[in-house]
Amino acid sequence: MKKGLLLVLGLVLAVSLLLIGCESQQGASSTEAQGVSVPQSVNVALTGSSSQQTGIWVSGTGEVTATPDVAILTLGVAAQETTVKAAQSEASSAMNAVVDALKSNGVADKDIQTQWYSISPVTKWNDKTNEQITTGYSVTNMVTAKIRDISKAGTIIDAVTDAGGNLTRINGISFTVDDPTAYNNQAREKAMQDAAAKAQQLASLAGVTLGKAIYISESGSYIPQPYSLKDYAAGASASTPISPGELNITLSVSVGYSIE
Repeated sequence: MKKGLLLVLGLVLAVSLLLIGCESQQGASSTEAQGVSVPQSVNVALTGSSSQQTGIWVSGTGEVTATPDVAILTLGVAAQETTVKAAQSEASSAMNAVVDALKSNGVADKDIQTQWYSISPVTKWNDKTNEQITTGYSVTNMVTAKIRDISKAGTIIDAVTDAGGNLTRINGISFTVDDPTAYNNQAREKAMQDAAAKAQQLASLAGVTLGKAIYISESGSYIPQPYSLKDYAAGASASTPISPGELNITLSVSVGYSIE
C-alpha cells in the first residue's frame, strides 16, 4: 500500500518537473527571440542612416568684383494742407514736375514705378479738450527711378529737387548690375573650386580617397548696395556728387562628395 502511494507521488513529481522545464524553455525562447529581433531592426536603421550620410560635405564661397551700371533712386513728394483735396492737388502738381524732370534727363517711362502712395491725417493733442484733433492732411507719393546712365545720377537728383521744390523727398539711392549673369558664373566657378579644395584636404587628413560630387546646392548670389543717400530734400547744394564704387558679388554652394 505504501509502495503504491510512493509510486504515485513519484510520477506526479516527475510530471510537474517536466512541465516546469517546458515553461522555462518557452520563456527563454521568447526572451531570446525578443532580444534578437529588436537589435536587428535597430542595426538596420542605423546602418541605413549611416549609409545616407557617408561622404564629405563642405561649403564653398566665390566672390567677384563688379562695376555698377545702374542706379536705383527712390524719390517723390510729400504735401500737407488743411484738406485732402488741397493736399492731393499740391502733391500731384509737384509729382508731375518731378516725373517730367526724370524723363527730360533720359529716364524712360518703363523705369519709373510707383512704390508708395498714402493719404493720412495730421493730428495734434488739444490740452483744453484732452483729445486728439485733426489739423490737416498729408499726401505722399514715392517712386523708384532706374537710372541707366550712372554718370547722370547727380544731375538727375538736382533736377528733380528743383522741379519738386520744398515738397521733394529723396529716400535713398542704391547701385546694382543690370545683368549679373557673367559675374554669377565667375563667382559660381570660384565657389566650386573652393569647395573642392576643402573636400580634398579633408579627405587627405582622413586618409581616404575623395570621390565625385553627389550633391550640390547653391544659396544664390548676394549683391550689396555700397552707397545710400538718405533724406535728401530741397535746398541741398547743386551738382550733387554720387560715387557708385564697386560691388562684391558673392555666391555660395554646398557640396557633398562620395568616398571611394
